[in-house]
Amino acid sequence: MNKGAEANADVWVAIPAYNNGPVAADIAKRARRHVSCVLVVDDGSTDGDLAAALAGTDIAVVRHPINRGKGCALQTAWRHVAEHSGRLVIALDGDGQHDPDDIPKLLSAARAQPESIVIGRRDFSVPGVPRSSRFGRRWANLWVRLLAGQDPGDAQSGFRVYPVAPMLKLRFPGRRYEFETEALIKGAWGGLRFQVVDVAVSYGERQKSLSSFRPFLDNLRITHAHVCLVLRRLLPWPHRRIVPRRGGLSALLLHPHRFMMGLLKEHASPRDLALAAAVGIFLATLPLVGVHMIVIFYVTSRLNLNRAMALAVQNLCMPPVVPFLCIQLGHRMRMGSWLTEATRETILHQAHFRLLEWLLGSLILAPLLAALAWLAVYAIAERMQRKGRPKP
Repeated sequence: MNKGAEANADVWVAIPAYNNGPVAADIAKRARRHVSCVLVVDDGSTDGDLAAALAGTDIAVVRHPINRGKGCALQTAWRHVAEHSGRLVIALDGDGQHDPDDIPKLLSAARAQPESIVIGRRDFSVPGVPRSSRFGRRWANLWVRLLAGQDPGDAQSGFRVYPVAPMLKLRFPGRRYEFETEALIKGAWGGLRFQVVDVAVSYGERQKSLSSFRPFLDNLRITHAHVCLVLRRLLPWPHRRIVPRRGGLSALLLHPHRFMMGLLKEHASPRDLALAAAVGIFLATLPLVGVHMIVIFYVTSRLNLNRAMALAVQNLCMPPVVPFLCIQLGHRMRMGSWLTEATRETILHQAHFRLLEWLLGSLILAPLLAALAWLAVYAIAERMQRKGRPKP
């Protein structure tokens, strides 16, 4: 046994397991070398008795009578750990994808920054990594970065360290794989930081057969969770804080220059700048008469986008060109012909029709202009950053 195992009495390893009993039992025994407390949550497995497989060890087993989902299994683990005075939970998948020998690396990061969620970023350079996993990680990272304002490194990794007490203060409607996205985003909203640690990963045939992830149904659940989280993020009332706030309005008043410099530099990668430009153009095309700047600043602030970029590009959609094009397109959709008269009657007395046509036309034109803005800004920003990098 590792000498450090008994020293980590406030740390638990939690392994959710569903129909992968022998592998989960082996992982639990290997994890026990690094920490003194290991918990396996048997999420309604039907392939055997995990408690019997771990008999004779000091590894705890909690069983759900029926399969309730990975999110429920992890929350069961949190509650169990809190009842036994644990402070940190290292979540580790039970399908053999992760190497328990990476536990010390994650634990060291968690000790260095207690108010954080430590995420094990899987090494995708190894053979056998499915394309769907590569795409899924990029897609999930985009959403988490958009909503949380931090780069998770690997938002789909199940190898993480959670601080128990803060996480138990939050509510999570997700019961299955969508829970892991909610945990990152709501934890970040509550004030926790992300730390990313590189870890090994195995994508052999055994891991693929043991995984309980169902691509269509679980991706649908994750997408639904993303939509709900975006809508919640756009609401004006604050999120629940689980760690004390630092800085805030007082820091802005004391250091306005620092705030302005941060406004220009925040989220300034080519992808982030392009997304901010696309959102700015999209909103600027809509008939938000008189409040375009307010809405753009609010939305980009809530979605952790580069506000300076979004506010700058929205000037490209100022009247008359873009509104005129929207009205023409909307009139064509409504009446089947182009608007050819610009008289007092058609502009003032029929203003409500022009506003409706502006809205109809913008629903077609806004996504198109946003896509063009994304491509243009990404290409320009990528080229500028590439020129600015030092040559090897």
